[in-house]
Amino acid sequence: MSEVNLSAIPKTGLAGLKENWRSDLLSGFLVFLIALPLCLGISMASGFPPSAGIITAIIGGVLVSRLNGSFVTINGPAAGLIVVVLGAVQELGEGDAMAGYRYALAAIVVASALQILMGLFKAGRLSSFFPASVVHGMLAAIGIIIMAKQIHVVLGVTPEKGSLISTIAQIPHSIANLNPEIAIIGASGLAILVIWSLIKNPLLKMIPAPLIVVLVGIGLASYFDLNHEHMYLFLPDAHFLPHHEATVGPKFLVAISDNFMSSFYFPDFSKTGTLEFWEAVVSISLVGSLESLLSAMAVDKLDPYKRHTNLDKDLTAVGVGNLVSGLIGGLPMIAEIVRSSANVNNGAKTAWANFFHGVFLLLFVVLFPRLIHSIPLAALAALLVFTGFRLASPKEFGKVMGLGKEQMFMFVVTIVGVIATDLLVGVFIGIATKFVIHLLRGVKLNNLFKIQFTVSQQTADTVLVDISGAAIFSNILPLKDALIKLEKGKTVVFQLNDTYLLDHTVMEFFHDFQHDYEGQGGKCEFLGLEYHETYAEHPLAARRMNLNKNKYI
Repeated sequence: MSEVNLSAIPKTGLAGLKENWRSDLLSGFLVFLIALPLCLGISMASGFPPSAGIITAIIGGVLVSRLNGSFVTINGPAAGLIVVVLGAVQELGEGDAMAGYRYALAAIVVASALQILMGLFKAGRLSSFFPASVVHGMLAAIGIIIMAKQIHVVLGVTPEKGSLISTIAQIPHSIANLNPEIAIIGASGLAILVIWSLIKNPLLKMIPAPLIVVLVGIGLASYFDLNHEHMYLFLPDAHFLPHHEATVGPKFLVAISDNFMSSFYFPDFSKTGTLEFWEAVVSISLVGSLESLLSAMAVDKLDPYKRHTNLDKDLTAVGVGNLVSGLIGGLPMIAEIVRSSANVNNGAKTAWANFFHGVFLLLFVVLFPRLIHSIPLAALAALLVFTGFRLASPKEFGKVMGLGKEQMFMFVVTIVGVIATDLLVGVFIGIATKFVIHLLRGVKLNNLFKIQFTVSQQTADTVLVDISGAAIFSNILPLKDALIKLEKGKTVVFQLNDTYLLDHTVMEFFHDFQHDYEGQGGKCEFLGLEYHETYAEHPLAARRMNLNKNKYI
C-alpha cells in the first residue's frame, strides 16, 4: 500500500485558499450546478418551501465549511431526511402546512442543540453502534418511500391522502390518469438520468446530469407554456376529464419569491410539550447525525490524500449549521455523499470548495429567482425518484445478500419495519433483530456490550492486540478507542485464536483500520482467522470459530 506524501497534502485555512483556490472554485461551481435542483426538490418533498433547501445549502457552504472537521465534504439538505422532516410537518401541523413547517423548524432547532452536545461530548463514534445492514435497510426504506411519493409528481397527478401503503397502491391509478404534458417532462428527466449513468466518457461526465434534467425540463415547460393555465389539447378525450385533471399551468412550476429576503421564516416552539414534537426532535437528530457521520467516513475513503475527518468536530459544526438553518426557515443538513463524491471527482482540495458552492447558490438565488420559477416540479421529482431508486436498487439488495443470509434478513426486517411503522421504530427493530441473531449464535449476555482484549508492546516496532470472546457491533467501541491511540508506523498484530465470533461490522472495521494504518506507513497482521468459518463467501462476512480446526481451544 502506497504511503501519502505529507508535503503534497493541501494546506487548510487561508493558506489553503491561496494555494488551491482555482481547483476549489471550479469544483464549487460544478457542485453548485448539482446542488441547486436537488435543494429545491428535497425541500418541496419535505413539505418545506422551495427556498428552504437553498438556505440550508448556503449555510452549509458559507458557515459550516469554516467550522467542520472534514476536508472535501459538501454540506446541504439530503434525500435521507425527507421522510423524517415531512413526517414532522404532517404530524405537528395536523393539516395546516404552514403551521407544520414552523413547528418542524422548532424541532430542527432543538435537534441541532442535541447534535452540538453530541459533538462536544465526543459521540461521533456512536455511529458504529448501528449495524451496517440496519443502516442500509433504513436508507433503502427511505428510497422506497421517496419513490412512492414522488412518482405521482412525475406523472402530474395528486394522490388521495392516506398512509404510505395507500400512496403505493395508488401508483397504477396515477399511471392510468397521468397528465401527459407533465409526464413527458418527468419521463424525459428519468430517461436522461438513466442514460447519463451509463455514459463512460469523462468529458461528458463533467456535465452534471441534474443540470441537463433541469434545462430540458425548462425547455419543455416553455414549449408546453406552463406559465399560463390551459387544458392540454392533444388527447382526443381530454375534454371529457374533470377540468382540474385536464389542465396544466404555473402550479406545476417551482413557486419561489422574487425577493430572497422574504424566504425567511421563524420557528414556532408552542408544541414543545407534545410527544409528537419530541419524536420529531429525536428522529431528526438521530437520522441526521448518523447519515452525516457515515457520509463523512465514506468520503474519507475517496479522498486521494487519505485525510481523516474529525467526526466529533464535524458533528458539532453540522449542529451549529442546523441551529442557524432552523432559526431562519431552512432544512436540516448533513455531509451529503453524492455532492461530496462529485466534489472529490471534480478535483477539490479543501473545504473552500464547500464554501464556494454556498456562495454560488447565494448569488444565483438573489440574482436569478425568475429562472428558478421556470423549473417544472416534475423535473425535480424525476431527480428524487432516481435518488430513491439508487438507495433501494436491486444492486443494494445483492450487495447485502453477498454478506450472508442473516445480513439480508436484518436488511429486509429494517425495510419492512420502517415502512410499516416509522423510521425510528424500524431501525430499533433491525437492531433488536441483530441482537437476537447474536444470542442464537451463542454470544453470552455479558459479552453483548463488553469486549475482552489487551494491547501490549511486544518489541520496539510490534504491538499485539489480543481479542477473546465475541467481537460484535455493540461492544467494539473500547477497541476502536484503543487502536486510535496507537503510534503510527508500527506492526500491529491481531491475535484472534480465542475469538469465537466476529460479526460483519467488526470485519469491516478491521478492513478499514488496516487500509488507513498501512496507508500511513504501518503494517497489520491477523492471526487466527484461519480457524474461523465464514457465514458467506464475502471476505468481510461474519465468521465463527471452528473448534475442530483450532488446536488452542
